[in-house]
Amino acid sequence: RMGLLVDDLLLLARLDQQRPLELAPVALDDVAAAAVEAARAAAPGRPVGLEVAGDGEPLVVEGDEARLHQVVANLLDNALAYSPAGTPVIVRVGRAGRDGADLASVEVVDQGPGLTPEQAERVFERFYRVDAARSRSLGGTGLGLSIVAAIVAAHGGTVEVDSSPGAGATFR
Repeated sequence: RMGLLVDDLLLLARLDQQRPLELAPVALDDVAAAAVEAARAAAPGRPVGLEVAGDGEPLVVEGDEARLHQVVANLLDNALAYSPAGTPVIVRVGRAGRDGADLASVEVVDQGPGLTPEQAERVFERFYRVDAARSRSLGGTGLGLSIVAAIVAAHGGTVEVDSSPGAGATFR
């Protein structure tokens, strides 16, 4: 556990220093499929689905494949940890238009307890944990979503969450 914490802190330090990513064409739908398969293996019995929009052509982006996989994996880990057993988690991959630009989009949708507006505003901060109890019943360090935000920003993207209490969450 300590080793994983150190690895996460080192990754954040490298991203803070704006060290270059290993950019290459990456099929984003393949990255999402691999993360979904890993989540299914880690949480057998949990329904984890993948929805890929489009015409069947791979959604290729310029990115660091390992880091993009980490983004999807961190979002899936978070969704599985904070949503009730037996409820589905869905990963959606597709295109989104924003401000006239054609963008790639990945969403992780859960049916967990949701977030208050205050929690949603802070959820990407380092070391922020929705459950601030010392028990750490869910085992998190509060770095997973801040790593997601840092990796997405290093790729020139944005990360956001749509959520409300009792309505689950969609991380995009």
